[in-house]
Amino acid sequence: MSLTPRARAMREARRSAQFSKFRLVQLNLIPLVDTFVSIVFFALTTATVGELIPVMTGVSLPETKVGSPALQQNTIGIGSNPAQITFNGHALMTVQQAAAAPSNDPAQPLLVPSLYAALKSAADSIRRAKNIPQDQSVDSPLAIQGDRTMRFDLLSRIMQTARLAGFRTLTLQVKRTTPGETTASTTT
Repeated sequence: MSLTPRARAMREARRSAQFSKFRLVQLNLIPLVDTFVSIVFFALTTATVGELIPVMTGVSLPETKVGSPALQQNTIGIGSNPAQITFNGHALMTVQQAAAAPSNDPAQPLLVPSLYAALKSAADSIRRAKNIPQDQSVDSPLAIQGDRTMRFDLLSRIMQTARLAGFRTLTLQVKRTTPGETTASTTT
């Protein structure tokens, strides 16, 4: 028994209607992946963490390939050209004066008195602004930018002086070597 062309067409239409839910639908993932890659690229290139801090004049920082950008904060600069110690851009003393300065506290032989006075004043103003008791250390970071030719015994004295003045968070800053960047970054 053979089917007429009309019956054959009707049979094919019924079968197509029955099995239409089983057809495979193609999904093109390439535009979706391109969109996600673009989003990730722009998110990573536009993300910034605070303001970058300029390098103090006369300080030649060591270089590193890792690290996060430095935030604006209180900064001690220990330079070699000119050989002086600065605090927030203001010259305090020469490196030779700091290295030779005797401590005025026998219990703290590493204390640098004139640097201590400047740091203590800054810590006290932070305590007043944040309503912190005088006997507690401040949580604001203190960045140290030391020239690569700086002596480590001087760095030790400066870090001890900062701790005694009330700063509990110290960061040592180095220069990134990423092409095109000359900003400072911190390491704790």
